[in-house]
Amino acid sequence: MDFHPAGSRATRKAPAEYFTGNVLQDPLIMAPAPARLNASRVSFAPGARTAWHTHPLGQTLYVISGIGRIQAKGGPVREIRPGDVIFIPPGEKHWHGASPDNEMTHIAMQEALDGVYSNWMEHVTDEEYATPVG
Repeated sequence: MDFHPAGSRATRKAPAEYFTGNVLQDPLIMAPAPARLNASRVSFAPGARTAWHTHPLGQTLYVISGIGRIQAKGGPVREIRPGDVIFIPPGEKHWHGASPDNEMTHIAMQEALDGVYSNWMEHVTDEEYATPVG
């Protein structure tokens, strides 16, 4: 058994290479092999967001506070709120983050394939982010 008391893992600022704006990450689960699960609590300030990315085995998001946005490439921008659960299928290019005027926090859960959890791509442009919800 591997026990991590609350507060024993430091909050970190998410890397600017993969995020736009102020984003904080709290690692929750980093299961050792042969398990593959990784989970983090991710808090986005208003206007903050991920870059475009995919996950080899998909991703599940559970929104715990605030108002956010999510978009799959070629699809509509959708608003997300506390209690929403979103499954992003393996390989689907997408981004997620806070709305322009509200923070948003979610739990992000994904599994690794050959040690890879995410494949990061280009940043979401301001124009893409400003696309109306719908």
